[in-house]
Amino acid sequence: MQDTTEWSRTMVDAMVARGRALPLAGEDPQLESDAVDLHRALTELVRVYQFRDRDRICCYDISVTQCYALEAVVLDGPLTLNELASRLYLDKSTASRVVDALEKKGYVQRQASPEDRRALHLVTTEDGRGLHARIESDILAQERSLLSEFAPEVRQSMSRLILQLARAAGTRIDNSGGSCCTIG
Repeated sequence: MQDTTEWSRTMVDAMVARGRALPLAGEDPQLESDAVDLHRALTELVRVYQFRDRDRICCYDISVTQCYALEAVVLDGPLTLNELASRLYLDKSTASRVVDALEKKGYVQRQASPEDRRALHLVTTEDGRGLHARIESDILAQERSLLSEFAPEVRQSMSRLILQLARAAGTRIDNSGGSCCTIG
């Protein structure tokens, strides 16, 4: 027999996998309390990670946003500016300024697309790939240290749930450059 937490997780997983809307607060008496708990937990997690990232990333002479952009281009590039802006949930002008800064520091380049001479692709330089590798290595060392305090099944469940939550939340964000008040 499943406990309530296991049942809730199973139901949420199934609904998210099928793309179905989750129950409204009136349909699930526990939903409001779960929403408050989730909000508080995420706020605390985001706050801790924002401070960690802000304090540590400055050691590499780039901002947190520049680091996210560099990572996106390293992992998924070459990207157009619009693709990068969409992935980072930034408007195009902000993404352009981030890329300008990375280009000035020698970590990315704008190159003409071989398919469309009007389009530009963002690619990383050797220095950019090296910087990304150093940052990722340092962060993964920190994550290994943190995760070593948890049992393997808890570690795996955390990663799976956080990824599912991020994807579900990401589908509710309008990153088309429209209103800042659009929440799905």
